[in-house]
Amino acid sequence: MSVIETVEQLEAIYGATNDASTVKVADHVTPLYRIFIEKAPFAALATIGPEGIDCSPRGDLPGFVRIHDPKTLMLPDRRGNNRVDSLRNIVRDPRVSLMFLIPGSGNAVRANGRAHLSVDPELLASFKVEGKAPRSVMVMNVDEIYFQCARAIVRADLWNPDKRIDPKTLPTPGQILAEMSQNKVGGAEYDRIWPERAAATMW
Repeated sequence: MSVIETVEQLEAIYGATNDASTVKVADHVTPLYRIFIEKAPFAALATIGPEGIDCSPRGDLPGFVRIHDPKTLMLPDRRGNNRVDSLRNIVRDPRVSLMFLIPGSGNAVRANGRAHLSVDPELLASFKVEGKAPRSVMVMNVDEIYFQCARAIVRADLWNPDKRIDPKTLPTPGQILAEMSQNKVGGAEYDRIWPERAAATMW
């Protein structure tokens, strides 16, 4: 197997970047990037810690990531499974990355920077939905922001409704839990009650 071991070897294969790949990068949220963030109902949050890297989905009402100012993004932590992998990483290593996706758009917007977690009561209260506040808010200082070219989403045909997979052809969470726990956790009952439980604990 031939392995690339140096940046020089890598650049010899891929060549130099073009102007469009570099001029799009800003060190703050520009007015046009602001539009993407305010319309995005989904983002992937990447963090790093002593155990390695982690990437976690984040979804909410469009604009759920608040633009506090051109250098500051705020992401509320909504109800989940309490693993807090991403939050644990942020406490130990502030480096974070967000990738925003908008259904129907071929472009993704990526923001890289450093973050901390805030539990300021007034800040938490400002993110209430249906009277429920998040338990923490990630406050991110933006170092760079740019859009990703559309090729990956176009190749995946991601938003084509005709390409949607029938969920019945995939393993369910209950089945995975049952397999991993030797049927001590999960199973058909877990799958049956999950929709109702999720609806009651969405926020």
